[in-house]
Amino acid sequence: MTTRKRSGSVSKRQFKEKVVQIYECLLKGDDVSHHNELFWDEFFLLKPKVVTIESEIQKMSLEQLQNAKQNISLLYSRCIEVLDQQHNIRISYGLLTLCALLHAIFKKALDSQIDVIEFLSGFDNLVSNTQKLLNFCHIYLEGEFPDTVKSLCLKVILIVISGVEAINQNSLIEYIMLSPLFDCLVKLLCDVSTRQRHGYDVVLITTLLVNYRKYDATNPYVVKLSILDDEIALNGYGQVITSSLSEFCSQYNIEQVENQNTSWFSSLTNMVGNMFISEEGGFRMQQVRANNALLLAFYEAIHLNRNFITTLAQTQTDASSPPSPNNTLSSMQDIPDLSAVSATFDITTQPSNLLVTFFQYCSIVMQDTKTEAGTNTVKLCFLILGCITEDQYANSLMHDVSLTFKVRLHRLPMRHRKLLSDKTTSSQPLVSTLLDLLVEFILSHMMKKFPMELYILCIGIILRILCYQKKCRIRLNYVWKELWTALISLLRFILQNENYLGKKMNIFDLSIKVVNILNFFITYGDNFLPTPGSYDELYYEVIRMHQVFDNIYLMGLRYSMGDGDFKEDALKLNNALFNVRAIIKHFNPKIEQWLVSANLSTPTEEQILDIVKKNYESLTLKLQDFLDHYERYSEKPRYTPFFLNMVKNILCDTRSNISCSLSSFSNVSTEYSNV
Repeated sequence: MTTRKRSGSVSKRQFKEKVVQIYECLLKGDDVSHHNELFWDEFFLLKPKVVTIESEIQKMSLEQLQNAKQNISLLYSRCIEVLDQQHNIRISYGLLTLCALLHAIFKKALDSQIDVIEFLSGFDNLVSNTQKLLNFCHIYLEGEFPDTVKSLCLKVILIVISGVEAINQNSLIEYIMLSPLFDCLVKLLCDVSTRQRHGYDVVLITTLLVNYRKYDATNPYVVKLSILDDEIALNGYGQVITSSLSEFCSQYNIEQVENQNTSWFSSLTNMVGNMFISEEGGFRMQQVRANNALLLAFYEAIHLNRNFITTLAQTQTDASSPPSPNNTLSSMQDIPDLSAVSATFDITTQPSNLLVTFFQYCSIVMQDTKTEAGTNTVKLCFLILGCITEDQYANSLMHDVSLTFKVRLHRLPMRHRKLLSDKTTSSQPLVSTLLDLLVEFILSHMMKKFPMELYILCIGIILRILCYQKKCRIRLNYVWKELWTALISLLRFILQNENYLGKKMNIFDLSIKVVNILNFFITYGDNFLPTPGSYDELYYEVIRMHQVFDNIYLMGLRYSMGDGDFKEDALKLNNALFNVRAIIKHFNPKIEQWLVSANLSTPTEEQILDIVKKNYESLTLKLQDFLDHYERYSEKPRYTPFFLNMVKNILCDTRSNISCSLSSFSNVSTEYSNV
């Protein structure tokens, strides 16, 4: 019995489907048609084996590839020609075969010296073949054709765009730029059903094309995206981003609930470990990295198109796209493409919008800044927030007291506070939630591996918010004490780790920015603080923490008297401390005098506040210039390397996901009842 089973299994393994046999003959360089005029018509009725095409080509040596070059070029041409037929199954199988072939050849080219363009069609046929292919894609994307055909057309375009490691070196993209593809993509976003099915691919293609040679020449996609004013398309673009980020947040919330009943130590270990260290954590980081493409799409829309700002606070009304498979699969599964997953996430179950979702997403991803990938994700999030807070209309939306939301902000597990101390804000303006998010970042990232650049960006966002409030005299009902306490705690951390951090980075630049935020409140607080009592609380915090400011001043004095690299910055820091020290010097003697007269050793907060109120008039402060000025954001040249690297990583991830996404088309024939 055992022998028969083994014999039977061997015979099964030796059996090869007809299409596989044809692949093998093609790749050996054999004449597969044998003068059969109907060969290719019959071939494109055979179900393609995507995995077989890729695996067979990957196994081939350069010599074998050269021997099969003519057949591979023939197959490529036939795949394009069959798109001119009226037979949907042949069109679908032709597109699927084309996807598999292109993906396999591009992948092989990354490891060898072959020229993909010359290899597939030769330079003589390059223009005609490429234009034919793009014309067919245009026809199928705009016309009334099955979803599978549209999806495969988008896959072909994605494979071409992502085929080369450096996007600027991909000359095939020039032909896409000259095609009417952008208008097709806009139409797909405008229609609810096509957006649900193809939204992710549409947004990804748009984002990648916007980043093609964007620093070297005029990019038509940059121009077209910047002037796009179709409200439905822009809203659809935003809904695609919202849906995927929402699904990620939803999955994270479920995991949080599952951890609630575990012990303190095991929960801390599991949450921190699973999030970013263990195999499950590796998958979590994979999920975060997968969403970077949508974050980049969000950034490009915010940065280029002021019309997109109007979509930020709009409550979503339909499930815009399927949830990212990177958010829905277990860590043991492959990652298929987004369009292969059904739309199961309904964002209408609770009031939400892109900003609400983005704030919650930020609160999750900013928990990891220990890895370069994690830091880059948070940096991109902060650049987006910087662009948003520079925009007048976006600020008006976030400060609108009639536009309030409850937002769950996740907090990093820390030893000195309860493990599951996530903060669900009360129903409040979006800017209050943003400030809560930034305060949480300040408090939770004071560590040896200090994310200096992220802190600089964080303080810059706070400054932009304050400048808007001062300019418009908006008195936000916010507990500003939490921000002041966080800023002073940051200064104290810098002091405590001066010897370590001072050798690695310019701690004075950040210190100056932190002190100047406090100076902003001291100088302009009467224009935007909610009550006179808020001003008193600010002075109380400065007086209470006077030792921190005294020591910061001494540190600056020490460096300014030396010959080190930070001498000038140290002088600037001490100049910035003038008003803070003036407050301390003015009120501390009066407090001590009052304690002596009252025969007390320790005053209460109320007593100090009373002393402050009575002694404002005799306080002399210096008017400091340019506190309400900041350098407007400019991507070039400071952030050019960052975005080039981000695009490179997204291209790599896109290529990696192609194989799995193509395998999801294994049941193409079920769409066609006539087959």
